[in-house]
Amino acid sequence: MNKNRLLRLGTDLFVICLGMLSLISPFIFPQASTLNNQAATFPIMISLIILLCLLIVIFEAQSSLLDSKMIAFLAVLTAINAGLRFLENAIPGPGGFSPTFFLIILSGYYFGSRIGFLMGAMTLLISALITGGIGPWLPGQMITAGWVGQSAVLVTFLVNKFALRDKPGEIILLSAFGALWGMLYGVIINLWFWPFLGAGVGQTFTQTASALENLQRYVVYYLATSLVWDISRAAGNTLIISLMAKPVLKILHRFKRRLSFQNQEVIRR
Repeated sequence: MNKNRLLRLGTDLFVICLGMLSLISPFIFPQASTLNNQAATFPIMISLIILLCLLIVIFEAQSSLLDSKMIAFLAVLTAINAGLRFLENAIPGPGGFSPTFFLIILSGYYFGSRIGFLMGAMTLLISALITGGIGPWLPGQMITAGWVGQSAVLVTFLVNKFALRDKPGEIILLSAFGALWGMLYGVIINLWFWPFLGAGVGQTFTQTASALENLQRYVVYYLATSLVWDISRAAGNTLIISLMAKPVLKILHRFKRRLSFQNQEVIRR
């Protein structure tokens, strides 16, 4: 394994570990899980995520002669997606429905895990700046949306392995992946704030309870408050991807092909 692949793998692992440690820390250190502590760690987490995004951009920009154009294209996609999220807030859809996930998923699927992570994390950051949705919940939203794009390479692997490119199976896999993350996103996002929330009887995080008991309380809370909401998001992801994935993938392919052609021209010169 060469140095570049090791650095890329290290970046992916760091993204996963940073989010997971933040996510499960209330279960490991329940006595430290207070709203004041969460608010105090907000600037640290935001700084780490933004620094991580910058490092990914710098690393990717050095891996190809024309990655600067890819970064510009990513900025356009992020701006479009942030605009979609603004419309979502201005005109709320049913339940947890959101039009933003399909571009995050397709970016990670077509351009790779780091581009997918950037697309997810930066979409949530920019849309939060636009809508004023900045608060202790933002780092969790950024990391989780980043995971959505980052993990889309699993679909890439399956499509390549079973030769499903440009076949109906490609759209079916992407739609199923969107449905899965429609549910997982809600499960994970709830965990970022649930330990600091006063819920109903048998649904509240308790500092004196064991990790297993708190997990059982969370399951009850999730089923009572979020399941229907997340089913709506999963159905929305499935619908949008099944309708829009094919034309959007053609656009991404055309852009990538033009980059590749121009890259070869530069090399020949």
